Amino acid sequence: MRIEIPQDLPRRRETSPQTSAPRPQEPNSVQRHLQSIKERADQSRTNHAPSRSAPSRRPERQREAAPRPRSVKDPRESTDPRRPQRNKIPSQTIGMQLRPEERKVMLELGKFRVVRTRDLADSVYDGKQRKLGEDLNYLRSKGLVETRHINLRRDGTRRQIDRAEVATLTRDGRAWLRKSGEVPKDQTVYYGFVKPREMEHDSLIYRAYRDASQRIERDGGSNLRVKLDFEIKAGVQKDIYRARKADPKRDMADIKEEVAAKHSLPFVNGGIQIPDARIEFDPNDDARSQEADQGSRTGGHEDIEVLTAAYRRGHLRAKAQAGFRNYASSSDRASISAKIEDEHQMMRDIFDL
Repeated sequence: MRIEIPQDLPRRRETSPQTSAPRPQEPNSVQRHLQSIKERADQSRTNHAPSRSAPSRRPERQREAAPRPRSVKDPRESTDPRRPQRNKIPSQTIGMQLRPEERKVMLELGKFRVVRTRDLADSVYDGKQRKLGEDLNYLRSKGLVETRHINLRRDGTRRQIDRAEVATLTRDGRAWLRKSGEVPKDQTVYYGFVKPREMEHDSLIYRAYRDASQRIERDGGSNLRVKLDFEIKAGVQKDIYRARKADPKRDMADIKEEVAAKHSLPFVNGGIQIPDARIEFDPNDDARSQEADQGSRTGGHEDIEVLTAAYRRGHLRAKAQAGFRNYASSSDRASISAKIEDEHQMMRDIFDL
């Protein structure tokens, strides 16, 4: 039986495996999330890439959300061009960074323990108080120097109480100075505020030293060292103790007179007179020949004393008899002269501070 197959019946087109392509599938949620992350990363790199034609700009909304912080100046930082960026130097490396004026300030404080900042400005900075203030701020920030203000005694003519700023080394400051190589041989280094009631008097010793040291250097003295009264007292008391221990029955006046001679100190009315400070120096040959005409300067030293209105009459007389080079401030001279008004020679031997 023959079956007729219609010719117009559509046939399926056969394709070879090489040319067949699977129908693409829709990405799932994970793939869409990864694709989104990749697109954002590409966009971020494009926005931050430097452009030669035009600099990239931060979106306006981002600038408004994150305003530029206001610059606040650290009060310890100085605009002084003499030490740029030095506030960022670690403290342990500061020994190589101090300027000559700062080293001089450290040395003067170490020799005298307490000094008025006004006198430091005059002697080290040619009177330029602002430059001294900048350097003191830096030294304080490094923990090397301490300052404070003290009330000065009234002179009886004004109600106002005058104040003065004084400075001293800290313990770390003394340690730095000892290692710096700035300290002369046999020079003791002091630090810290002591005896608050005597701070006004003690802070004037440096001013008296400046006057005396200038005369010594003009006469050829060199290598100046300073001994303060408590260092001199310590040596005297040590020798007195040794002498009494060696011979307990010996007369005390004889011991004191012997110890006074050993330390080149005057022995007045049965007591050893100790100055506020002793300036030791190396004299040249010309200076040695003039020692007889230089007051108490003998054997390469000169003793200085700062007199104040708090000194009693007997104390003033003993200091005058001791042959020290005595100084007094203008505010104290009136009170001192009233106590020794019948001894005009003593007033002529007191020099102004």
